[in-house]
Amino acid sequence: MQERVPLPTSPSRPRPRWSYDRFQQRAAPYMFVSPFFILFLIFGLFPLGFSLFLAFHLWNPLDGLGNWQYVGWDNFKLALGAPDQFWVSLKITVWIGLLSGVPQHLIALPLAFVINQSLRKWQSGISTILFLPYITNAVAITIVFGMLYSENLGLLNYGLSLVGLGPVRWLAQPDLVPVSVAVVVFWRYVGWNVILYLSGLQAISEDVYEAATVDGASKVQKFLYITLPLLKPMMFYAFTLTIVGNMQLFEEPFIMVGQAGGSGGAALTSAMHIFNVAFRDLDMGYGSAMAWLLFVAIFVLSMINNYLFSRGGGRQ
Repeated sequence: MQERVPLPTSPSRPRPRWSYDRFQQRAAPYMFVSPFFILFLIFGLFPLGFSLFLAFHLWNPLDGLGNWQYVGWDNFKLALGAPDQFWVSLKITVWIGLLSGVPQHLIALPLAFVINQSLRKWQSGISTILFLPYITNAVAITIVFGMLYSENLGLLNYGLSLVGLGPVRWLAQPDLVPVSVAVVVFWRYVGWNVILYLSGLQAISEDVYEAATVDGASKVQKFLYITLPLLKPMMFYAFTLTIVGNMQLFEEPFIMVGQAGGSGGAALTSAMHIFNVAFRDLDMGYGSAMAWLLFVAIFVLSMINNYLFSRGGGRQ
């Protein structure tokens, strides 16, 4: 029997170390997503870590990098001390947040319900009008309201003069300054909350309302027993945004009443106080410590909000 002779095979060529296909499969995805991680590392993660580092040090930026002094928890102890301005600014921030945040939701939720139920024909136009203050530049809004609040030339005092009332110092009286700032914040964000609630209402099936109508439920009963329970997840989201935004309030009071917070510091929010300490007094360590304490305050308030909405399955 004749044996088969194996055919000669061509010598195997070494696989090239680099090829475009291998690069496209392995390295290209990482290269395309790397800009995000690089920018996040430089402008996100590094500032957070550096501010936490500075919170335990005493440092003036004019002294240059490396010329800081470790002080341990002294910056936090100073901020948490009874006579410190941080507590006063935190109380002012919470007060302005309540004055502006509570009316936002008390008005936005019923208004969104009315638009969704009775004004659907004009819903697009109404939503656009309500959303305009949110996308308008905060500086422009604050300047306009500052002119309205003017003691001698403001439209509000002009209207009061027509009914025989004297001019009101809206931005000079300590009792009225937080209210004046809260009105600006309310006007700017109430439309945003209406849009949020509208999106939540549109996710509720119409069959539920039709069944309630067949059973003889009124609009008030539909709102209390159908809309509110089904809208709790969106309410949780809207409330959380309001808490986080109001606790970081800076632009409106800073532009309207100045760096010092107006008469007697009546509108000196925590963010403004931190800004003054860090960039006016150049005490970066103390400012960083207060910034982290403000973060803790926002976290605690957010957890309280989460607990209140979680009771009874509001976030399921």
